[in-house]
Amino acid sequence: MPMSQLAPADPPDDPPGKRIAALRAVLSQDKRQGEAGVMPFGVEAMDHRLAEGGLALGGLHEIAAAAPTLNDDAAATLFTVGIAARAAARKGRRVLWALTRFDLYAPGLEQAGLDPATLLFVETRDDSQVLAVMEDALRHGGLAAVVGEVKRADLVATRRLQLAAMAGDAPALLARHWRRPACCPLMETSTAMTRWRIGCAPSVRLPAPGVGRAHWTVELARQRGGPGFTLELEACDSTGHLALPADPATLVAPAASRKEAVAAAGATARAA
Repeated sequence: MPMSQLAPADPPDDPPGKRIAALRAVLSQDKRQGEAGVMPFGVEAMDHRLAEGGLALGGLHEIAAAAPTLNDDAAATLFTVGIAARAAARKGRRVLWALTRFDLYAPGLEQAGLDPATLLFVETRDDSQVLAVMEDALRHGGLAAVVGEVKRADLVATRRLQLAAMAGDAPALLARHWRRPACCPLMETSTAMTRWRIGCAPSVRLPAPGVGRAHWTVELARQRGGPGFTLELEACDSTGHLALPADPATLVAPAASRKEAVAAAGATARAA
């Protein structure tokens, strides 16, 4: 068969420049579709350091406490809650949480942005069942995120979770708990796309007595395609979002404004 029949010549009204422009448009659309599978944190200092510009929704992400203490464990849990909450708000779907002992505090989850009514809890006998439940839930494809709490997960298990997350297009959030004081959970090999250590940090002193927003030390211990980093951030708010610590000088301004408002109101009342 002549080559001209296999690849007919371009018509005169379709110059190469037009075809190149069309190809660029297709590539740009593919890029936008790929970015749709990434959920930014909304904190520029984090997002521009992440290779994907955020968390890949179809991937495995591991979270561990920076130290085997109750405070750091709570911070790591709430960090996980914030991610799940934002994924649920983004997709309008439920979140499945698998664990071996139900010890979550519903008001604490809601404070970090995750409505307990959107949660499906599965309590299992051991870590192997948690991993199996996570894999099945991820492959289902109808959930916003799947969370699991384990003390141990080998390389094969994490590989299966990564593949399941890709198939279901939902993030797998694996909370790794400390087994021994001297053995960080993230020392085990894993195929996770990101691995995080979360610890408590001192809060900024308030201009008046009270409890301020908690601060965390957020460490990205490892990520695919980029280096790790460490940042001090304000804990999740009621929508699951983190924030950079506010300048202490700006914290005094609202108090001064309130005093000025009170003084102005008093002057007005006296004048009346």
